[in-house]
Amino acid sequence: MDWETHRVFNQPKPLSNSNLFLSDTPLREAVSRQQAGWDADVLASLGQQLGSAESLELGRLANTNPPDLLRYDTTGERLDDVRFHPAWHLLMQGLIANRVHNLPWQEDARIGSVVARAARFILHGQVEAGTLCPVTMTFGAIPLLQKYLPPEFSGWMKPLLSDRYDPHLQSGDQKKGVLFGMGMTEKQGGSDVLSNTTRATALEGRGSGKPYHLVGHKWFFSVPQSDAHLVLAQTDGGLSCFFLPRVLPDGTRNAIRIERLKDKLGNRSNASSEVEFQNATGWLLGEEGEGVRHILKMGGHTRFDCALGSHAMMRRALSVALYHAFQRQVFGKPLIEQPLMRQTLSRMALLLEGQTMLLMRLAAASDAQDNPAEQLLCRLLTPAAKFEVCRQGMPFVAEAMEVLGGIGYCEDSELPRLYREMPVNSIWEGSGNVMCLDVLRTLKKLPASAEMVQQILHQARGQNRVFDRASRQFLQRLRKPEEAQGRWLTAQLFNLLTATQMLEFASPPLADAWCRMVLDPRGETLLPERLCQLLLNRAIGAE
Repeated sequence: MDWETHRVFNQPKPLSNSNLFLSDTPLREAVSRQQAGWDADVLASLGQQLGSAESLELGRLANTNPPDLLRYDTTGERLDDVRFHPAWHLLMQGLIANRVHNLPWQEDARIGSVVARAARFILHGQVEAGTLCPVTMTFGAIPLLQKYLPPEFSGWMKPLLSDRYDPHLQSGDQKKGVLFGMGMTEKQGGSDVLSNTTRATALEGRGSGKPYHLVGHKWFFSVPQSDAHLVLAQTDGGLSCFFLPRVLPDGTRNAIRIERLKDKLGNRSNASSEVEFQNATGWLLGEEGEGVRHILKMGGHTRFDCALGSHAMMRRALSVALYHAFQRQVFGKPLIEQPLMRQTLSRMALLLEGQTMLLMRLAAASDAQDNPAEQLLCRLLTPAAKFEVCRQGMPFVAEAMEVLGGIGYCEDSELPRLYREMPVNSIWEGSGNVMCLDVLRTLKKLPASAEMVQQILHQARGQNRVFDRASRQFLQRLRKPEEAQGRWLTAQLFNLLTATQMLEFASPPLADAWCRMVLDPRGETLLPERLCQLLLNRAIGAE
């Protein structure tokens, strides 16, 4: 007897074997506009590779097989090692080969290299987010190390600037490639690093490049398998920054004890740990008391990567939702042709249009190291971008889940992993309120930043009534910014500067629709069908 109960039909295939770069028209345009068009062929090749079923499977495997802590070997010898699934190492190998950790810091770096690196970061972030953590910390640490690395560790610079991934446990000068982590947060302080209690005592004289013994702990010690960490500790001169290698120059292990790995909501492929320093040896970078200043410089890079990472996952969520909607039949026609769904997906695509423009503009500003105005823009806008993009990410992925329905809520889909991953970027390197306080602090300490914003907004006036009204209201409150209004001011700063990019570079219908959707407090407005078609075409690379 035939017991077949039904035939499976109208079930869309999962998205795989797509080109992550060529299918993203806004990103392709922004890369070209911000002087990184020379990297387009590499990005297209990388987009094809990362969009393959094989790469996506590596991302899945790395998260379903999280790292293990190996505290002791079979003889009882203390190890403090972390073991990863092979998928993690393959993903890391690709990231390092593509120089996502050091492209702009090369001696022969081209104009637009920060933009090119940001685009590569976005493509990798659509496959697996946990592996981005060691890459972004290394990227943020390199400028500081280029300036302050002690002479006896000069042999580390070549592997640090290489394109080789080398996970072996050796001294950095003996390796083909090295990676850095960071250790800032302690139990009692969180973002308040000035309350840190870890103590550093000089061994042979105080000062830059000198060795110290560190005693204390770190509540979050990111990527403990890194070759070295940048760590904050108190000295007689105040909070200071130390270079803490995992293996000391004499070949012995540093006294860094891993107490446990964190059991996190998301970011499962990546190891985050708690550690104690039992007279660990670290070398002072810069002078005593300069720790916070160094953190702020590194934080500009790592915070920007938080925004890039959230944007990457939002882009992937939209791609998955679009691919499903084009295949799924509902009430007699494809889901993508249903009017309400077209509005939903078009508005999601429109939001990403603005994000892409602003993030690539910010990358270009970071690239202009010798331009004080561009660096001031980075100082003000980077925490605002982290705050707003990361905040938008969580509801955005939830919306994409709804497009797929129940299957989008199941682990067979990529979307649950993306949803769990989203909050880490809002929290890591300073949560939302910390970003807002940083924006307010910059406006207060650097009055030229407020003047710069006013000038940028004035230059864009007269093109859109919604923008003009919103910018006037913002500038009025900017005269006397209050902490209680910090979240509104920070979000509106990001949105208005995004609007200036849209008004300058997007087609007028696209820019007007973005301003109405984001800046008009009167509520949603219907997107014209012609604009929906344009947005959907651009979101799949069909334009």
